[in-house]
Amino acid sequence: MSRTFQTPTSSSSSSSPSSSSASLASVPLSPPCPAPSSSPCPPARTVPVFPPVRVGRGGDRLRRALRRRRRAASAALAVAAAALAVAGGPQAQASRGAGPPVKEAPPPPARTVSAPVRIADAATVRLLRPGDRVDVVAAERAGPPRVVAEGARVDAVPGPEAGPAGAGDGGALVVLSVPRDTARALVGAGAVARLAVTLC
Repeated sequence: MSRTFQTPTSSSSSSSPSSSSASLASVPLSPPCPAPSSSPCPPARTVPVFPPVRVGRGGDRLRRALRRRRRAASAALAVAAAALAVAGGPQAQASRGAGPPVKEAPPPPARTVSAPVRIADAATVRLLRPGDRVDVVAAERAGPPRVVAEGARVDAVPGPEAGPAGAGDGGALVVLSVPRDTARALVGAGAVARLAVTLC
């Protein structure tokens, strides 16, 4: 649309201000310019249809997966424990609750007897005290010395013998605690050889 303007005349210039304002108001104005087609907001779009999300099922699946893992770990531990029990022997049996292996009772100690033995060196006998442990050695003229008794315990050391009989023998008595078989061997050795003792 074209704008129409009225050219003011000389008469209008001499007229009052109220008449000029009225003439300007009669001039038609053009409509406003249309808004640009581009807009900062994106065009509206339709929302696609999708199934509803169910939280409960996902939680159940997670629980089931954890249970399976725990069962698998428990089974692996059971297999390892069984393998250790088979390879462990008596210790594994004790860990499973079985009693420890029965140990054989030691043999009863041999019965000992007190055997008086004459030692050739009387000075050595005076060094002995009850409770000492000695080895008895037989010195034979025909062969090398041999040990008759090992670790014999001294029971008593009698005092020096009085009279010519004791002085003529040239030895001293000592009482030893030994098994019965050892006592017989000492008696036989003392009859054919000179006996000596060594402290253990």
